[in-house]
Amino acid sequence: MSQLPPSPTLPDDGLDRRTRRRLTAEIWIVLGLSLAKSGLYALIVLLDRVTQTTSLGDQATALNPSQSSRPWLDLLYQLYSILVPLVPVALVLYLLAETFRAAARRIGLDWSRPWRDLGTGALLAAAIGIPGLGLYALGRALGITVQVQPEALGSAWWTIPVLLLSAAQNGLLEEVVAVAYLSERLGQLRWRGPAIVLASALLRGSYHLYQGIGPFIGNVVMGLVFAEYYRRTRRVAPLVVAHTLMDAFVFVGYSLVPAAWLVALHLT
Repeated sequence: MSQLPPSPTLPDDGLDRRTRRRLTAEIWIVLGLSLAKSGLYALIVLLDRVTQTTSLGDQATALNPSQSSRPWLDLLYQLYSILVPLVPVALVLYLLAETFRAAARRIGLDWSRPWRDLGTGALLAAAIGIPGLGLYALGRALGITVQVQPEALGSAWWTIPVLLLSAAQNGLLEEVVAVAYLSERLGQLRWRGPAIVLASALLRGSYHLYQGIGPFIGNVVMGLVFAEYYRRTRRVAPLVVAHTLMDAFVFVGYSLVPAAWLVALHLT
């Protein structure tokens, strides 16, 4: 378990070359098991899309597709796809401190101020989510963004709970790994703040490339805001709240919007 200094804001700790190599290897292993793997796959998908005869604007992708025609089996698939990606979250908490509780405190995931975190998360969700919908609509109009179908699970009794769990999983995985963990470890390697923020933002954008150029740009902007917020506050809980709220709104709310509105707003 990691015995490294607990905060990237501490004075120079004189990390030796062996420790720096170990930290660098750890970062690549963690990202290779989680978001960097998704980023590489998304890049391959984008290359596939842009080399097809149809334009990006005429292509589509589904975020939460059904995986079986049998509802009970589909539910098992969905729960599997939600739970397994959370393993890297447990891994980085294990690596960051002696106990999970200490790691949670270190990155501000301890819910010590729940109402403030919820309020800040809601404000961040509105500040990022509303312009994000506008950027998606612009990307659709320009033909640089594929049509994104937020869910395709049908009307099973478990559909909404599963979509909400999926939103929470996305929030935990992306904010804990791409923002908190990466910021902590790069800080220990003595990266400067702007470089850490940029690295986190580019990582976030990379695994959205399969949706097209517009979502890549939008998620890089979101990544800059979120990583800078973490750099200033050392609290990831509001970011988890914000991400969960945004995804929940899109996953669940999309099906409630009249189809004519979606067409008129270039959201479909």
